[in-house]
Amino acid sequence: MQKKYTYEDFLEIIKTLRSENGCPWDREQTHQSLRPCMMEEAAEVVAAIRIYEKTGNYENLREELGDVLLQVVMHAEIAGEEGLFTMEDVVSEVAEKMVRRHPHVFGDVTVSGSGQVLENWEEIKKKEKEGKSYVSTPLKDIPKELPALTRAVKVIKKADKLYEPAEDYQLSVQRLKELSADLEGMEYTEHNKEIEELVGNILMTVSNISRLCKLSQEQILADKVDDLIEQYEK
Repeated sequence: MQKKYTYEDFLEIIKTLRSENGCPWDREQTHQSLRPCMMEEAAEVVAAIRIYEKTGNYENLREELGDVLLQVVMHAEIAGEEGLFTMEDVVSEVAEKMVRRHPHVFGDVTVSGSGQVLENWEEIKKKEKEGKSYVSTPLKDIPKELPALTRAVKVIKKADKLYEPAEDYQLSVQRLKELSADLEGMEYTEHNKEIEELVGNILMTVSNISRLCKLSQEQILADKVDDLIEQYEK
């Protein structure tokens, strides 16, 4: 019968890999060197979800979730060696956060629906960040590492709330028409800075429309790319 490893077994395996008699590659890793691994593994989980939805096969999703967990435990092990925090601290903090951000479940707050849940979540999150030295400004705090389309929506949403109301749906659609007309009037040349500026403004306008309609433009574009591939490679 195949051995069933536990969560505690897994922590010990990573500790062993990082030990003096462990694996040379694992011992060399740092938070910085592991950054690409985390990005790749997260993308592979998203791909595994797509595969599961399409085929019903869950094996790849199970494997890729394990690979993300590996990255989390590796970072926690490195942090523990640095005297910063441990995996137990990571688990405890996220558990505490979930309790704190769900007062309608673990407290006496009443909500009318998921919309109010999200509003409360943002307010609690805002209070959590008060006084944190690593927080610069609300917009600059949105990670640059996010995909550009996702980051655009987050920036527009926060700017709309904190600084100046963004265009409504009708104004955004009208602006999109104007930008498209300007683009149509441009003479095509490669690496044209004016066309680049127009395309940038179009993408930001589409981002605002996606935000207003609560659409995931990242997922929409990914699906359209898949449709194009299927068109040629069925």
